[in-house]
Amino acid sequence: MAQTNVNIRMDDGLKQEFDWLCTELGLNMTTAFNVFARAVVRNRRIPFEIALDFPNAETIAAIDEVRQAKKNPNKKLYSNFAELLKEVESDV
Repeated sequence: MAQTNVNIRMDDGLKQEFDWLCTELGLNMTTAFNVFARAVVRNRRIPFEIALDFPNAETIAAIDEVRQAKKNPNKKLYSNFAELLKEVESDV
């Protein structure tokens, strides 16, 4: 089968880490990219999920609750968990 060259640009730090990991796996970068390309062609899709991290509904609700609490001057807010725990333990 005929061979061809493919040139890509990537961050130098990423390249170094990727090269190191490939070496640890007993591969070189060319082999790793070929494995990736074959998986894409075989499966007709990228072989991993590409997605943005969005908070789930429970996290969104918690964020909204905090935003509302910050607007209420009568609502007691805590800077950290230790501060909350100290108050809870003093009430016991």
